Amino acid sequence: MRKPFRENRDRRSRGKGVTTRHYKTYLLNKPYGYLSQFTPEGNHPGLKELLFVPKDVYSLGRLDRDSEGLLLLTNDPSLNQRILHPRNHIAKSYWCQVEGEFSDDAIRSFNLGVTFSIKGKAVTTLPAQVKRLDQVNLWERNPPVRFRANIPTSWIEVTIREGKNRQVRRMCAAVGFPALRLVRWSIGPFNIDGLQSGDVMEMPHGEFLQKLGKYEI
Repeated sequence: MRKPFRENRDRRSRGKGVTTRHYKTYLLNKPYGYLSQFTPEGNHPGLKELLFVPKDVYSLGRLDRDSEGLLLLTNDPSLNQRILHPRNHIAKSYWCQVEGEFSDDAIRSFNLGVTFSIKGKAVTTLPAQVKRLDQVNLWERNPPVRFRANIPTSWIEVTIREGKNRQVRRMCAAVGFPALRLVRWSIGPFNIDGLQSGDVMEMPHGEFLQKLGKYEI
């Protein structure tokens, strides 16, 4: 079911003829199987199946269709550079269920930077932070994750400050622990704590900017 929000129209300051933009910001917990765009493609649903927002709202960055978790939505173009540009090194944290017991050697590899191939070109990541998670309390994924009965799984939290294509999945595969489930938990100071899959929360734009500003200091 889509979550409706009332659209605030632009206002003009009385007597000055100056347009004051009413910017909107939302935190969405994107479910598995949805695209990060509003328009569907083929059998893959878009975000318009989940929520009603003003037509000029778009997602800041993307999250793969087979990944879940936090998407930031806005109609404030000034946030593109602040959140997405690599030079700002905004931290993004992911909870990742991997095949096997994530090893100390794999942790060291993440801490140093992992090399993998994208379209035949070798790419080395910046050092990433990683830690094992003993307990993870998340919603059930639909469809459920497929496991191999004779191989254990484990959960890790990975924090990166860049955004190469399918980076966390490629890093896990490169060190021998394929990702089975990937959930983006946070972007900078914003996270999905308290949001179930498909939930969306509108955050007052001033509060959003204040939190981001404190994080950037």
